[in-house]
Amino acid sequence: MIRRPGRIALIGVLLAGGGLLVTSALQDTLTYYRTPGEVLADPEVARERVRLGGDVVPGSLRREGDLVVFNLAEAGHEIMVYQRGVPPETFREGESAVVEGHLSTDGVFRADHVEVRHGNEYRPAEAESSDAR
Repeated sequence: MIRRPGRIALIGVLLAGGGLLVTSALQDTLTYYRTPGEVLADPEVARERVRLGGDVVPGSLRREGDLVVFNLAEAGHEIMVYQRGVPPETFREGESAVVEGHLSTDGVFRADHVEVRHGNEYRPAEAESSDAR
């Protein structure tokens, strides 16, 4: 039979192992991102792969072949983004987005992945007014 100190040690090891498994499983589900202001304040941070989040600036979105060019802004700071490929269908000007990639030496963020951020509020579509019938 295991003595009391042995049981406590075994339980501690099992709890620590379980905690490590949960932490590693959740690590990929958390989406941390930097704002344009944070990246502009310390561009060296974004030379490595990083997530950049902000709002797609209205009027900045254009397509040049398979290249999608747009600006992301937040709190008055703005960064131009180049992304190759097709962004999600819900990607639009004025919407929030998170891009993954790195900041090149020319100050352009080169993304290889785009995600659209959705607000946590649900708003139903506007109902037609009774006058339109």
